[in-house]
This record gives sequence, C-alpha cells and structure tokens, in this order.
Amino acid sequence: MKNLDKGTVIRTVLLLVALINQFLVMFGKTPLPLDEESVNNLANVLYVAGSTIFTTIMTLITWFKNNYVTPKGQKQKEILKQKGLTK
Repeated sequence: MKNLDKGTVIRTVLLLVALINQFLVMFGKTPLPLDEESVNNLANVLYVAGSTIFTTIMTLITWFKNNYVTPKGQKQKEILKQKGLTK
C-alpha cells in the first residue's frame, strides 16, 4: 500500500486505536474506573460486545469505502489527481 496520503494514514491509526479500546472494554479492561459489579453484569457485557462488533463492522466498511487502499483504488486516485478532481 504505497502512496497513501496523510489523511488515510491518520484515519487508519485512529481507527486502530478506537478498535483496540473497544476490545479492551469488551474484555473488562476498561480505561474508565467502573465498579466490579457493573463490569460483571451480564447485560452490560452483552451490550459492550454487541456494540464492539457493530462498531468494528461499520468502521471497517466506512474506512475501506472512503480510502484508496486497494490497487484499483490507487489507480482511481491517480486518475482523479491527473484530472484535478482531488487534493
């Protein structure tokens, strides 16, 4: 994945940080101080797991669709640049 622009790299890094944080929360390693009862509550765990899965799927779809990460996307980006249609 050569020639990725700065915005793509920044969005990718922030996405990875968000996903790591989501998985930490899912496994009870929350960065926010919560009492043990609320962390062990089954409904809370299921909510966090569902939220993490949903967030992961949606962010990956959004990230992939809005960045030129595939070879075809790299070619599209070059054509857009040549025609002055992108930054």
